Amino acid sequence: MRTIDVLVVGAGLAGLHTARLLALHGLDVVVVDKRRSLAAGVRTTGIFVRRTLDDFDLPEHLLGPGVRDVVLYPPSRRDPVRLTSERDEYRVADMPGVYEHARRQAEAAGAEVRLGTRYDGAAGGVVRLHGWEPVRVRFLVGADGARSRVARDLGLDVNRRLLVGAELVHPVAAGSRVPTFHCVLDPRVAPGYLGWVIDDGRHAHVGVAGYPRAMPRGVRHLLDEFAAGAPGRAAPTGPVDRRGGLIPVGGVLRRLAGPGGLLVGDAAGAVSPLTAGGLDPCLRLSQLAASVAVAYLRSGDPRELRRYDGGILRSRFRGRLLLRRAFAGMRSPALVEAAVGAMRGRAGRAAAARVLFGDGSFPDVGPGRRRGGRTVTAPG
Repeated sequence: MRTIDVLVVGAGLAGLHTARLLALHGLDVVVVDKRRSLAAGVRTTGIFVRRTLDDFDLPEHLLGPGVRDVVLYPPSRRDPVRLTSERDEYRVADMPGVYEHARRQAEAAGAEVRLGTRYDGAAGGVVRLHGWEPVRVRFLVGADGARSRVARDLGLDVNRRLLVGAELVHPVAAGSRVPTFHCVLDPRVAPGYLGWVIDDGRHAHVGVAGYPRAMPRGVRHLLDEFAAGAPGRAAPTGPVDRRGGLIPVGGVLRRLAGPGGLLVGDAAGAVSPLTAGGLDPCLRLSQLAASVAVAYLRSGDPRELRRYDGGILRSRFRGRLLLRRAFAGMRSPALVEAAVGAMRGRAGRAAAARVLFGDGSFPDVGPGRRRGGRTVTAPG
């Protein structure tokens, strides 16, 4: 039976980024994913915020034009609030391309990536894999999504607070439209979250998300209903793709690591509780996860795992968790209408801009050091 240092379950951005960092430290790393193609089963809009673009090296050719304008609509859709930043705040990525780029980086660092290989459970340090022989594993990394099986097998925490989201993605005709992020706050369409249209002049992403228990007709029905008259949506000029999935919004889980392994990405709850953005958190938390795993595997000292303590990380999210609960409780369209109305004033606009354009959606948690505007994690 083959023995490997680290098995990463899940070839999303968190899993591949963690695998690359571990392989750079000379560990024998294998990534498995049940998908046969990284272009299948994309579950994210692919919006990267300015802070991520500043701190991480992302392939420029896979990023769309910068978006500076955000328009917030109340349930009535009347008198929306427009906010404009002096800088590019968002860029929408070609996520299949980003995943493939991350795969190539992981493989160049020495990791082995096996697609079409499903994780079927672990016991006694042996992992069962459908599509490959069992392997003996020193350490297991769960990057297998919001409902992580790895988390259960390791006896770690699992996500309980979840949104469900669905999205249409299609090309649009190039024209004179200014790239804009349209956000519709309407509990009838997206209970506990929002509906959105982000059009960067190349592609349009039209989506809704909310709490499943408040969507008796189902998220797909609400999406189709919203998309029919979504503000800012241009007509498709090509195929319309559908995406969807669960979004954890309960904050970073408390028990993230144990002697058998740890969690990253959605499996760890590494998603901003308020904005539900997960791409920036998954990169930042993966850096800390890799550093902790390397130190633990080299020393065998379980005290190294204490640095990956979700309880400590959660203390940085108290304000966002409180705002998430408040947002989740706004089920009345009239109440949301009044809340958007409050954003038209100076104080309200400043608060909205802080959430949408600020740098604090997810705090720095990794061990990287800053160099020339980029975060660098050195091997060794």
